[in-house]
This record gives sequence, C-alpha cells and structure tokens, in this order.
Amino acid sequence: MTIEIERPRALAAQLAAVGVARVFAPDEAEYVDELLGFNRALVHTPEIVVAATSVDDVVATVAFASRHGLPISVLGRGHGILAPITEGIALTTVGLASVEVDAAARTARVGAGAMWSDVLDASTPLGLAPLCGSAPHVGVVGYLLGGGIGPVARTFGFAADHVRSVTVVTPQDGLVTADATFNTDLFWAVRGGKGGFGVVVSVEIDLFPLTHVYGGGLYFAAADAPAVLRAFAEWSADVPEELTTSVALLRLPPLPQLPEPLRGQFVAHVRIAYVGDAEEGERVIAPLRAVATPLIDTVGVLPYAQLGSIHSDPVDPMPVTEGGILLSGFDAGAADALLAITGPTQEVPLVAVEVRRLGGALSRTPQVDNAIGGREAEYGLHIVGAPVPELLETVIPAVIDGVFTALAPWATGTTQVNFVGPANRAASSWPPAVAERLAEVRRRYDPQGRFPYTGR
Repeated sequence: MTIEIERPRALAAQLAAVGVARVFAPDEAEYVDELLGFNRALVHTPEIVVAATSVDDVVATVAFASRHGLPISVLGRGHGILAPITEGIALTTVGLASVEVDAAARTARVGAGAMWSDVLDASTPLGLAPLCGSAPHVGVVGYLLGGGIGPVARTFGFAADHVRSVTVVTPQDGLVTADATFNTDLFWAVRGGKGGFGVVVSVEIDLFPLTHVYGGGLYFAAADAPAVLRAFAEWSADVPEELTTSVALLRLPPLPQLPEPLRGQFVAHVRIAYVGDAEEGERVIAPLRAVATPLIDTVGVLPYAQLGSIHSDPVDPMPVTEGGILLSGFDAGAADALLAITGPTQEVPLVAVEVRRLGGALSRTPQVDNAIGGREAEYGLHIVGAPVPELLETVIPAVIDGVFTALAPWATGTTQVNFVGPANRAASSWPPAVAERLAEVRRRYDPQGRFPYTGR
C-alpha cells in the first residue's frame, strides 16, 4: 500500500466508523462512478468521495471535514462545476433525491439530487408547473442556487425568486432552515449566490397553475440564418412578457437521432414559449415565420411536461467548454458582429451560440430580495464549444473570447452565474457590493472555508 492511498483509505474508514455508509477511496470502483458528471472534460480526484443517502450523512461529513481541516465540494446533477476537484471530500447528492408536492399550497419540497424531470413528473399530472430550466435532466438545487432562467422566465422571473425555504448543512451551525423569517442572510445569499455556504439538502418551491404553453422551435437553414438573426434582433426588442424566446446558431453533428433535415447541418433555431392564448401566441411570432420557410416548425400547443423539447438540449454526457456574458441590447449591429465571427460561412469549433431575450419579470426584484445578479441585462449570450478534447483548453476558449470581444460594445460587463463556464476569463456575476455581502455570509456560515467557492 502506497502512502498516497493510505491516507484516503484511513479517512474513508474513519468516516464510515461514524455512520456514513457510502464513502469511497480512489482504489474503489464506486469512487470513479460517483464522480462522473455531465462535463467529461473535468476529471475529479478528491481524497475521498461521500455518496450521501441521508441528511445525517451530510451532517456527519461536514462535521468530519471541520475536525480534519478538509475542504468539501458538492456534486449534484447539473452540467458541472468550473474546475476539477483535486483535494478533500467530494460529496454527491443523488441519494438525497425526493419530491413531495402539496397541491393545495401549490408547492413542492425537493431533496438535493432530484432533477427537474422528477419535479415535472410529480407536479404536472396535478395541473401544476415548476419553473424548471430548458434542460429538465439538470439538477434542481444547483439551478436554483444560481438563479435559474427557464423557458418561461420572462413571464415569471428567476426560479430562485419563487423559493420558499432552503435547508442547509453549514460548518458553523449544522442543519439550518433559511427563509424569509429565519436565517434571512443565508436565505438571501443562497438564492443567486451559487456556492460556498454549505450543503443544500432540500428546497421548498412554488408551483404554478399552468398546464400548457404555446411553444416549440423554428429551425431555419444556414442560408436563411443571417436574415433570421437580424429579424430576431428587431422583433425580440418589443415582445410581450408572456413570451420567452432565444435564438441559437447550431452546428449539429450527423447523428441518426436528429431529424434528417438537421443532421450535420448549420441551423438557426428560434425557441418559443408563450404563456397565454395560442392564437395570440401565433400572432406574436408571425413576423419570424414570415422571414423564411423553416426546415422544421414544432411550435404549437405544448404540454408543460414537455417543456424540455423547446430547446432540445443534449442529454448525453460530453466534454464541454462554455462561457457566457450579458448584453444591454442586441440590435442589427450586434447580429452582424455575431454573424461575422460565428455565422454559417465561418469555420469555428462551436456547437451552439445562443442569444436569449431577458427582461420582463427577470428585471424585477422579488418581494423577498435575493443575491441574483444581472437583472439589468436585456439579453444573454451563451456559447458552447465543440466536444473535441484537444481543443477544450486552448483553441475553443480563445474563439469564445474572440466572440465576447466582438460583442463588447453591447456587453454589460457582467455575467449570469449559471451561464459562466471555463471559457469565461473576466467579469463578475455580481456587483461589488453584492459580491462583498456574499463573502460576508460565507464567512459567517463557513468561517474556516471548508466550502471553497471558485465561481465568479
């Protein structure tokens, strides 16, 4: 036995001795399996992995880390963290997944590790809708910690604006509940402050009496993409709050699961979700349908349970480098700048360049304030690089940075934390005063820095 494995094995044995059943050292097969996330470009190598199956497991692990001076990193069911975990304890939350719906109160209590698809399955048969993201296979908690901008966000706001309470295991106070009355500083911070406070083990969220939207996607051919992007810039500036929309320039792989007209093609994909009468929704999007004939038009009355089909985000794990910035506007000049560097005539290693219309309810502060940044932005730009491992740390970040530079005249100088990725090299997700307040809350609940936060 080498010295390198002796310490992890000893730590695992000590943690198991205090009642944590599923704790693994690097020489165990479960260690690798627990660390696999969506972003396969990140290879995690902590000293040990704890696969929590109860809140007691989390409490014991946090206390153990404090006694032994170990950092803890939490791995949920999201698209991944920004950097590999290389020390201390990685704690996975899949074993805490649960969903309990209170139909009368229109709320759901969700255990860490649950995915939005779990919440949709539990709530939509009751005629209730959660404010999930565009990818229902993403975990609930990480999404909410960063704010949460979903397919109906302009109508209802950030998902975190509709969190009732959060239960957190902190190094300083152990298991605590934070809401509008108790631990209000922590409640403010975890709704938009992303990480560094402890382990969120459950959340209580609002549900909405919404069963359908008028939604789907318009897929346009490469030859029509420039006209579509310019039309989107003009049209989206004045759309009503009932409409949440984005446009993505996609370089699609030649995969058999894709519809034949899209396989291996460059397309402009306009995403539509209108909350209201279908006839009015059809009237609102008519100007885009008039730009060109779509290759595929899936927009129609859509059950809320199928909200993920609007964006049709990939579900299979892959190596990813991504990044995002916020924009104060997106006009014809911005569209031309984006086309010049990422349009169909350019050869760039990018699979998706999305411009998302923000504003509406996203711009308003909720009744109970939170730490969400970027409410002033009118648009968001999010870029995902091609899943080519040898390019992920070199060429792709440089290309994404070049796109950000080209759009600098329209940029706010800030980011939205859930759309930050490894390719982001500058800017912050929060104004200085908010960032400092977040740091103060982290010091209050984690004075020893057991939960190091490396996000922006």
